[in-house]
Amino acid sequence: MTVNHRISRKLSIPPEEFSFRFSRSSGKGGQNVNKVSTRVEVSFDVLGSPSLQEYERTLVLSRLRSRIDASGILTVSSDTSRSQWQNRREAVGKLCDLLRGALVPDTPRVATRPSRASKTRRLEHKVKRAATKRLRRSPLRGNRGEE
Repeated sequence: MTVNHRISRKLSIPPEEFSFRFSRSSGKGGQNVNKVSTRVEVSFDVLGSPSLQEYERTLVLSRLRSRIDASGILTVSSDTSRSQWQNRREAVGKLCDLLRGALVPDTPRVATRPSRASKTRRLEHKVKRAATKRLRRSPLRGNRGEE
C-alpha cells in the first residue's frame, strides 16, 4: 500500500512522482560500505508534476531555484544512516520539508513609521559619534571644514 506524501492541506504527492537513485555511501558501515548502496537521491520533477497547481509550481520554482536543475528537477540526497530504507525515508522527508517551506505564503509587510523616541535616540547617537570623531582629529592638520 502506497501512501501519498502530505505537503499541505490541499497538496499531497503520490510516491510514483518521486524517482530514486542509489549509490555507495561514504562514512561508517565497515565492510558493508564497499558492497551496499545505501546513499539515496530522490528526485521530483517540479515542471512535469501533475500534483502541483500552476501557482504552486511558480512558487516552488522561484523559491528553490538554486536547488532545481535546468530541466526542472529538484534533487535531495541522504547518506546519514547505514540503512538504505532509513536514508530513503529521510531523503523523502527532506524533500517534503523543502516543498512545504517553499509553499508557505509570504506575510505582507505592514508599513510603519519610526517613533519620536527612536528619532531622538538616532539624533543623539549621531551627535555623540560626531563629537568622538571631532576629538580624534589632529590639531596639527588644521581645522578643515570648521571655522
